[in-house]
Amino acid sequence: MSSVLPKLRALRDSLRTKLGLHGGPSTATVAVEPTRKPPDACGGAESCCRADDDAGAESCCRADDNRDDAGCVAPTVTGGRILFGSQTGTARRLAHKLANSLRTRHRVDLQVTDLADYDPEDLVKEKVALVVLSTYESADGAAPPDAARWFCKWASESSRDERFGMLYLMRVKFAVFGCGNREYGAERFNAAARSLDADLARLGGERVLRRCDGDESSGKMEEQFHDWVDKLAERLNPEGAFAAKTNLAPAVDADVDKKETFYDTDDEEGSGDDDYEGASAGSEDGMDMEDMGGDATGEKREMVTPQLRAALTKQGYKILGSHSGVKLCRWTKAQLRGRGGCYKHSFYGIESHRCMEATPSLACANKCVFCWRHHTNPVGREWRWQMDDAETIVEKAVSEHRGMIKQMKGVPGVIPERFEEGMDPRHCALSLVGEPIMYPEIDKFVGLLHAKRISTFLVTNAQFPDAIKNLPAITQLYVSVDAATPETLKAIDRPLFGDYWDRFVSSLTALRDKNQRTVYRLTLVKGMNAEDAAEYAKLIDLGKPDFIEIKGMTYCGTTSGASNLTMENVPYHEEVKKFGEDLCMARLKQQGGDTGGELTGGTPKEAEYGLACEHAHSCCILLGRKDPYLVDGAWHTWIDYEKFQDLAASGEQFRSEDYMLPTPHWSVWGAEEGGFDPGETRVRKVRNHPGKDSAQSSPRPTGD
Repeated sequence: MSSVLPKLRALRDSLRTKLGLHGGPSTATVAVEPTRKPPDACGGAESCCRADDDAGAESCCRADDNRDDAGCVAPTVTGGRILFGSQTGTARRLAHKLANSLRTRHRVDLQVTDLADYDPEDLVKEKVALVVLSTYESADGAAPPDAARWFCKWASESSRDERFGMLYLMRVKFAVFGCGNREYGAERFNAAARSLDADLARLGGERVLRRCDGDESSGKMEEQFHDWVDKLAERLNPEGAFAAKTNLAPAVDADVDKKETFYDTDDEEGSGDDDYEGASAGSEDGMDMEDMGGDATGEKREMVTPQLRAALTKQGYKILGSHSGVKLCRWTKAQLRGRGGCYKHSFYGIESHRCMEATPSLACANKCVFCWRHHTNPVGREWRWQMDDAETIVEKAVSEHRGMIKQMKGVPGVIPERFEEGMDPRHCALSLVGEPIMYPEIDKFVGLLHAKRISTFLVTNAQFPDAIKNLPAITQLYVSVDAATPETLKAIDRPLFGDYWDRFVSSLTALRDKNQRTVYRLTLVKGMNAEDAAEYAKLIDLGKPDFIEIKGMTYCGTTSGASNLTMENVPYHEEVKKFGEDLCMARLKQQGGDTGGELTGGTPKEAEYGLACEHAHSCCILLGRKDPYLVDGAWHTWIDYEKFQDLAASGEQFRSEDYMLPTPHWSVWGAEEGGFDPGETRVRKVRNHPGKDSAQSSPRPTGD
């Protein structure tokens, strides 16, 4: 097969030459039709508008004040199109930016079309097709965005269908820009763009410019894109001398050095295999962005770019240094006004108005579909950025938190005593955003918080088992358990690691030996994991957590296009409670216990876990181990925070039962208060949801 391919390509090039498609086997030009005006349209510059070349038209045709006119001053590519496939909006934005740049700066006018609205069989009619395509990490693997799947499927199947052949797109010039993230690994990085680029080449399309693999993790994708656009414009604009001198599609030669940074078309066009062979090729600009945290000089960059800083600040975050953040939780504001506390207040006794929500790492190793952080934050599999010291982060976090509390002064309803208490935070929820245990000085960071007698509630995403093992004592350590099977975990968390399931299992197992309060945190998403109670029960043996916290997914009106989740995926509180009951019973059955008889803690006596607490407002429930937390029929889920701090400072070994307190009556499962502190004032919002089934009157989550 390899000996036939060069002959076929030579035949194709020969046909192209005879048809006048380009001047030879290694060059490509684009048909441009400069439209002409009547002589008076250029202010009497008759010699200009009737000139057959541009040499005598310099003062007219290239004048800035005329470049938007529809006459000879604006040569345009005819039959050209910019196609985009976007999931979160990045490819869409870049496609329109490409069109605007080509039109205003380079006098090339192309129509922009969403691949969702484009018939792939029309591609053969195009003279130029420029594609901006993202890669979406879904349950099916690294794939095109939903809107582009049919187009990419057509290209893949057609390129391997002998009825189309290697000359099908011989009249089409194309170029592809991929929007990807190198942190997903070499095989998955820009996989959709790489595959499409190869498929179009197999169909005989001729590259105007080599594919560019934009890398979101480098923080320089915009720069990569602008460089690519500038080079693309030189090839599209017939007035540029660069187009006449440059080989746009590398010649097929058996002696091509595979180490060069351009794409070898022998790899991309000739294999015919389903597995793409050019996965490790470099970008058009020749720079390998393998080090996501650095640049060509090897210097580590800041995690938070100016654009990200502006976006997070707009969302209410206070950015600390180059990679940390703090934000004022809405429950902190609520309890300052005596309007109730969060579920941690109900389950564990924190004072919500004295809780600081922070993170030492805004980066994460997952892109969860239910994340309300708009998928704007950095992702990574290891720390590759500049690092701020733990002391600085802690001091800035406390300072910024106090500053936000100060802004509540004078707000109607704020209780003066709570305002003063709020200035002295006593709890830190390390669950703001990102993966806190990625921060290299997380041990020191936690120690500094404890030294200030600030308790720690740390949530990790179960992808860094070694870091979990090495953590010091945490007031309460959570692991997010978003799915019970490898397939569902990949669909929901969209992890960067290829060995994500092994890491997940090892992370859960690491909890077993922590000798401190540990929690499995489950986020229920209807239609994805809300029917997997029996599978979840099988995971309990791995970590044997003290508690299992189950919460309905929060829908905030947008998932940034990264998923198709809607309000229909949000469970009602009664559905969350039913899942908790099913989980306890599934665990009991797997252990061979008696599912009948006397109930303790809301479940059969032999059940390992019981129904401990609920917070109806947040659609959140708590399952607890009966041993040691159910004492004489009464739950002890609250924490003695002062005792914990004394134990942590002692340096001696201690266990979770050493600092537990009784749970108040209003927080336990089935209480008429539904977890709402009767010492607070309940403020109910008036909502109007026409057509909602009255039988489904239990709340859905509206916040954490």
